[in-house]
Amino acid sequence: QLQLAESGGDLVQPGGSLRLSCTVSGGTSEYYDIAWFRQVRGKEREEVSCTSSSGGRTNYADSVKGRFTISRDNAENTIFLQMNNLKPEDTAVYYCNILQYWGKGTPVNVSS
Repeated sequence: QLQLAESGGDLVQPGGSLRLSCTVSGGTSEYYDIAWFRQVRGKEREEVSCTSSSGGRTNYADSVKGRFTISRDNAENTIFLQMNNLKPEDTAVYYCNILQYWGKGTPVNVSS
């Protein structure tokens, strides 16, 4: 059974940057596609970005294209989400996901 742990969320001003990490334990992540989701209280969870097992294919929600970059280090069982030019509407709890496994999330608050 895989365990996922997100970190890196923080309070940041508009235009700022954050790098989120998702560390996988209990198994190797290298065989799986991995996704980042986010959720605002009272709204449905939405997919932000995903990457294939090799990292060779990536996909982004239109709202984050050109600002967010997903990457992975399979040797370290870690997935990253680099977020640049953050906007207030990026405020949410961010989760990583593999198959049916979810982390507990890390909060991102973009505010001046």
